[in-house]
Amino acid sequence: MLCGLWRSRHRRPEEPPVPAQVAAPVALPSPPAPQDGGTKRPGLRALKKMGLTEDEDVRAMLQGSTLCKIRSRTWHKERFYRLQEDGLSVWFQRRIRRAPSQHIFYVQHIEAVREGHQSEGLRRFGGAFAPARCLTIAFKGRRKNLDLAAPTAEEAQRWVRGLAKLRARLDAMNQRERLDHWIHSYLHRADSNQDSKMSFKEIKSLLLMVNVDMNDMYAYRLFKECDRSNNERLEGPEIEEFLRRLLKRPELEEIFHRYSGEDRVLSAPELLEFLEDQGEDGATLARAQQLIHTYELNETAKQHELMTLDGFMMYLLSPEGAALDPAHTGVFQDMNQPLAHYFISSSHNTYLTDSQIGGPSSTEAYVRAFAQGCRCVELDCWEGPGGEPVIYHGHTLTSKILFRDVVQAVRDHAFTLSPYPVILSLENHCGLEQQATMARHLRSILGDMLVTQVLDSQNPEELPSPELKGRVLVKGKKLPAARSDEGRILSDREEEEEEEDDEEEAGAAEQRRRAKQISPELSALAVYCGATRLRTLRPAPPPPPPGQVSSLSERKAKKLIREAGNSFVRHNVHQLTRVYPLGLRMNSANYSPQEMWNSGCQLVALNFQTPGYEMDLNAGRFLINGQCGYVLKPACLRQPDTTFDPECPGPPRTTLTIQVLTAQQLPKLNAEKPNSIVDPLVRIEIHGVTSDCARKETNYVLNNGFNPRWGQTLQFQLRAPELALVRFVVEDYDTTSPNDFVGQFTLPLNSLKQGYRHIHLLSKDGASLSPATLFVHICIQGS
Repeated sequence: MLCGLWRSRHRRPEEPPVPAQVAAPVALPSPPAPQDGGTKRPGLRALKKMGLTEDEDVRAMLQGSTLCKIRSRTWHKERFYRLQEDGLSVWFQRRIRRAPSQHIFYVQHIEAVREGHQSEGLRRFGGAFAPARCLTIAFKGRRKNLDLAAPTAEEAQRWVRGLAKLRARLDAMNQRERLDHWIHSYLHRADSNQDSKMSFKEIKSLLLMVNVDMNDMYAYRLFKECDRSNNERLEGPEIEEFLRRLLKRPELEEIFHRYSGEDRVLSAPELLEFLEDQGEDGATLARAQQLIHTYELNETAKQHELMTLDGFMMYLLSPEGAALDPAHTGVFQDMNQPLAHYFISSSHNTYLTDSQIGGPSSTEAYVRAFAQGCRCVELDCWEGPGGEPVIYHGHTLTSKILFRDVVQAVRDHAFTLSPYPVILSLENHCGLEQQATMARHLRSILGDMLVTQVLDSQNPEELPSPELKGRVLVKGKKLPAARSDEGRILSDREEEEEEEDDEEEAGAAEQRRRAKQISPELSALAVYCGATRLRTLRPAPPPPPPGQVSSLSERKAKKLIREAGNSFVRHNVHQLTRVYPLGLRMNSANYSPQEMWNSGCQLVALNFQTPGYEMDLNAGRFLINGQCGYVLKPACLRQPDTTFDPECPGPPRTTLTIQVLTAQQLPKLNAEKPNSIVDPLVRIEIHGVTSDCARKETNYVLNNGFNPRWGQTLQFQLRAPELALVRFVVEDYDTTSPNDFVGQFTLPLNSLKQGYRHIHLLSKDGASLSPATLFVHICIQGS
């Protein structure tokens, strides 16, 4: 029953009657009353729906402010910033209009707004401005921070408070409100003379803006059907009727009418039947009644415990109707097992904001990594002037930042998103004196956050659990009790150099391998994460000491997976393993983390500054469990006597069937070319053990990014479903060049809900593309 897409319990009549009490669909609000001497301002409609038109801070932002943008000690430029009437974007330009330099940033792309000198830029270059006048707007993805100084402290506070209110209201919007907001913002832009009336030419402009290449005859017919005043202009209710027709979802109507029958409303028992066919856990009549009271928009229908089509759409567009299991969005896993039993979100060369050859280093890169849920960051430490260690990519042109500034960033930002422990992975190239300085900074700045001794004296060798909240662990070289070549400690870079030295002369290689001096003060801080070398794995090795961490390049890890698959898995049951990209990846490219996760490697370190499918997989892996940066490994990767081998996972156990139905409101890729419309196709990728990896795609739909339809079914056979990630990708088809990326969403198969689901798409940088969605039907069958 679960996989049956179409049902025929109810016959669908041609024109079924609708009960009078719920006959009228919930109307979209009309434009606001005329203002400013009779001129309507349709853009304010969006803010009115947000309930913010009377807010003093928002009204001040609508008027605009001249703020000083700060980039360096000498680069301080005045810019005029003004909130646009859609309430979703801020427009800014040079105060002296030498060139047409008008720009926009969007509220939904803001990661955080910080007051005072709370960014690297303002700490370094904002000394001329009082902290009370300063604010920093930090963006998601790779966009640089915007450091600003206002003329007064009160004006700075207005922007801080106003942006906070706009972000909070945007986060609270349901998908239907976001869609309404989105379409009206385009309507406002298409109304070229801002008279709140839409000519057919303006309607055509609107259609192109929202990615629709509609036939002129069909578009004009639709236009005239709504032009009840017959004056070649749409206004007020006529515009709302046009938008209602444009936003119709025939595929949802079809599903709704299969369950609602002739009366075209869903009773609670009928909704319950839909939930049961969806495979919803805990589907009861009480649950169906609760959904009606939560999502139904028509108060009369709600009183009669009925759900209209509008309420049904609200439900399917909500988080409860999404592909991601809502029960997995918070912390739901056992967090009391040893650290080695978890995948841990990890960053490589965390300090870099670009390539590892000449890119800038910044403490802001650490702040951004923590904002993405990262729990293990890297500090590449080198001798600095004045006795102060610095962090940069050694022997390159990357800029340098102070070690102590990074530790301060850890103290201030490591636990803003997740309370679970952070691991500082030290790659140490300093002499004894500056190593002691590093240890001193760690102790003095982090204070009680820093773990400086074993926590369980009864079991000193046992790794702690993630319940070690708010604490910082140091991973670094440790003085061995008895030095021998077998047990000698190496840093990550030494291990990498050792691999690359295989073809060098023996004398030179031996010189590179010589043990470095280790400061006792710094060694003492590597309580649970002493860096060690992993040479080989025997078929049945004794359990390694839990307090050691092996660091392997991706090449060495792949070699171990091929040659000692099960032994490597067993090794990772007891001990942490960190994997990092090859040093040859000069542009800070990433490798696929999935192969490493398949073997139970916990600290699979990626370049967080480099977007791509690899970071999509990382975001998808850690999307669940509250995005806290810790995900419990499957049981087959935690059992001491496990027989699991990722290279030989056994026969297929699960069939995944996905019917790709439609997409909605896909983003326009080339806004500068109004006639450029996407030709979308959908690709579904499975990332798991090698034998499960697959990708299949639909045909492309010509010239329709607004509401393309496919109705194609893609099927996959899986041998290790507990490790699989499912990636939904939308691309713009191109016959002569590679397809262009439109959006994606990645999540673990075990967190994928069955039935009719919406996929809420994300950009390359992981930002929401709301209201862009895919609509699919999902069926998961075990053998």
